[in-house]
Amino acid sequence: MATSTATIRNDDEQQTAATPLELSTLNGNATQQNTIKLPPRQYERRERLIIIKNVIIIGLAFMIHFTAFHGTSNLQSSVNADKALGTTTLAVIYGSLILSNIFLPMTVIRWFGVHLTMSLAFFAYMPYIAAQFYPRFETLIPAGLMVGFGGGPLWCAKCTYLSTVAEALTFVLLTLTLAGNETDSQSNSSSQLVGELCGARYCPGIGSEVNPNLTPPEPAKIQLLNSIFLICMVIAFLLMFFGVNSLKRYGVKRGETEEDLSGLKLLTATVNLLRTRRQLLILPITMFIGLEEAFLAVDFTKSFVACGWGISNIGFAMICFGVANAVAAGFAGGLAAKLGRTTLVALCAIVNLSLLAYMLHYTAQPNDYIKYCTFAAVWGICDGVWLVVVNAFYGILFPKNLIAGYSNFRLWESTGSVIGYVISSQLCTSTKQMLLMFVLLVGCAGYGYIEFHIRKKQKHLENMLKE
Repeated sequence: MATSTATIRNDDEQQTAATPLELSTLNGNATQQNTIKLPPRQYERRERLIIIKNVIIIGLAFMIHFTAFHGTSNLQSSVNADKALGTTTLAVIYGSLILSNIFLPMTVIRWFGVHLTMSLAFFAYMPYIAAQFYPRFETLIPAGLMVGFGGGPLWCAKCTYLSTVAEALTFVLLTLTLAGNETDSQSNSSSQLVGELCGARYCPGIGSEVNPNLTPPEPAKIQLLNSIFLICMVIAFLLMFFGVNSLKRYGVKRGETEEDLSGLKLLTATVNLLRTRRQLLILPITMFIGLEEAFLAVDFTKSFVACGWGISNIGFAMICFGVANAVAAGFAGGLAAKLGRTTLVALCAIVNLSLLAYMLHYTAQPNDYIKYCTFAAVWGICDGVWLVVVNAFYGILFPKNLIAGYSNFRLWESTGSVIGYVISSQLCTSTKQMLLMFVLLVGCAGYGYIEFHIRKKQKHLENMLKE
């Protein structure tokens, strides 16, 4: 391979004498070590720009793609409410995602490579949007299965790509250093109706026929929205396919991106972690993340926003959630370093519990858009912190079993989502809120116990070093 291209090699390969700056890293399997070899100096600055360009395009493509996906998903419980079609489809998506996370990522990446896997996974989401033009069980369920089976390889490929270019960028820097809304449909007498039927008091199938807010928009408007979402996904696919460079420029070939774990091997490694106390203790807070995301997508959007403010205003509330979620996720790492991981988790838990308790006793009011958007924004902050902190915590707990650890994270997060979607059409909103509060308390207790033992072990090691 030409010296102008960074390579990733196994230790047993012969090393040349004229080796540029190199990095030895463990890929999650303690028995295998990789070496990242950087290009000569004249290529470093250009390589840095290429890496930054790729990361920006990936971020832009994911933003456009999942704006369309979540925009569609957040409307399912309200627009496709007949026979719980929307919530059933969401349950199918996350149920198939569980299987996808275990069996598909390594096999698909080995076949197609990281870059093409991300592009094809984006394409697998498109039938889900197209099925919205003719929403039936026979169209949405197969499309939901495609989303779930594409999701596992997509997220694994994304993490693999970013991890690889992050390592390359780190050492390139090191070398450089060294060298449309509807009008208000509420009537004057609707305030009492909303207060009695919406918010935490909402129960599936009760009062929906007498609440004009829950009347779906005209089919033409829904189809226009679906067309926009489908175009967004096409743009995201084109950005990913044509705008992102393959990892071949860093010497990563198909089947060489991660340790050889796939299918039953990955399932075995994932299940084996369930024998450890740490995995069992972190499991409830992981499931809580899936439960709260399902509650937001289905129950909050329908029982609070749609019921009290109108289906056509769900987008405004979810914009507040999305912006707050992105900002919180961006600052969570820095806050954890400054305040301490345990302190940040404790603050997030207090805010989350306070929000759930307030929403439980809140009497819904028509057009109370400030409250609905505030609920969504605070929820977005909490969700952003949970995702970043808990996901990173898995890397700390299982440094020698990263793939199995992150597989467990996605497995139990998806399990929580499936449970949330299944119970959405069975229980009243207040019951689901109390369930969320209970799971959050149990999850925080398990998380706190792990942190206590980690600190205890660290102090023990420090005392041994002093002696």
